[in-house]
Amino acid sequence: MIEISALLACLSVCVDKTTINQLSVIVSAIIAMTGRVTMLGISRWTEKGGSYRTIQRFFSSKIAWSKLQWHFIRMHLLNEGDEVILVGDESVVTKSGKHTHGLDRFFSSLYGKVIPGLGFFTFSLVSLKRRDSHPLMTKQIIKCEEDDSSQLSSSSKQKNQSQSKEKKPPGRPKGSKNKNKEKVELSHYMLFIQGMLKQLLELVGVDYHLVYLVLYGAFGNNGALQMVRRCSMHLISKLKDNSALYFPYQGEYSGRGPHKKYGDKINYDNIANEYLKETSLEDSIQTDIYQMTMLHKLFPQALNVVIIVKTNLLTQRKAHAVLFSSAFDLSYDLIIDYYKLRFQIEFNFRDAKQYWGLEDFMNVKETQLANSVNLAFFMVNLSHLLLKHFRLSNPLFSILDLKAHFRGLKYVNETLKLLHQKSDPILIGHINSIISKIGSINAA
Repeated sequence: MIEISALLACLSVCVDKTTINQLSVIVSAIIAMTGRVTMLGISRWTEKGGSYRTIQRFFSSKIAWSKLQWHFIRMHLLNEGDEVILVGDESVVTKSGKHTHGLDRFFSSLYGKVIPGLGFFTFSLVSLKRRDSHPLMTKQIIKCEEDDSSQLSSSSKQKNQSQSKEKKPPGRPKGSKNKNKEKVELSHYMLFIQGMLKQLLELVGVDYHLVYLVLYGAFGNNGALQMVRRCSMHLISKLKDNSALYFPYQGEYSGRGPHKKYGDKINYDNIANEYLKETSLEDSIQTDIYQMTMLHKLFPQALNVVIIVKTNLLTQRKAHAVLFSSAFDLSYDLIIDYYKLRFQIEFNFRDAKQYWGLEDFMNVKETQLANSVNLAFFMVNLSHLLLKHFRLSNPLFSILDLKAHFRGLKYVNETLKLLHQKSDPILIGHINSIISKIGSINAA
């Protein structure tokens, strides 16, 4: 039988013994429990040392979750010499209540619209060998007036733009200079993520040198690129499919004025074969992959661009995606592979919401919210470790099987406490083996 307390012993370097003991009781209850993962729900499934008041005190205490997560990941989930990349993404939890800390309106990809709730940004480490993601740092997004103003309706933006055009005289103002795009002023949101990134690199940098950060398409802009470069990392992200990209100018200098920088604009429907890296065909869908160095007028530096073009040979309809990186030594297949691996963090969000209480908590205070969310992501990492053990004998073993196993063991232990005499250890082991399979989907 796996002892949860033994797995958490490695956390003694970053949290006190009392916190470890409380955490051991709480996570043991969460693994076995049914119903919503709330403070009251957890207390109903805890044994000695897990009263409702104790659970409340735990959630009201400040805990260094990032250090805790890192020590657990480094000890149990990463092997020496493992290559990892860093991925980041935002998750939204639907919540209400006037007194809930940080409650605001966030865009939810699940609902496809802006909803009232809480926003959290998470960085995860992704192992290139095992291709799994481990949540490392999660913080709540607190909006400011700047964020609200950046989300004006399109009609309002157009109105403001038209008004500004009317006021300004035609042409470029006299004496104006080109802006230095490398010294772009970061938004409040970008500064928030940059702060998280710096803390993470300081935490992990001693043991792992992180080079690549993969972010989703909303970060396919110069602000995000400069933010990442200022942290001495390379960005891998996605551009809009209609992005105006230019080939570097290769012609001769005319002898007058500044040197020409931009050459021909790319035509996504007719890309030269000299940039073609790979072609494949599957179910009448032809996939062509191109790689080239391109310029974008909103970026100060050239970009390592990979364009994936898919053509339906039956209908001749085409679609394409544009990936990019600031690292020019990355081949097209690695850029595509690393961007695909970004999706592993979505499985972290799914598990945290479905099984570990990310959607369930009813806390409203800042510290309680932080503990609830980080506990859900810690359960994701703990479940990865437990599943790794069970999948040695049963590759199909799932989280539902894991919960059924620990719930069965809990029922057996509680029943044995009612007996007045000690039972045969062999008999107890046999009972545990049978009961722990009740409710399992993939019982061995």
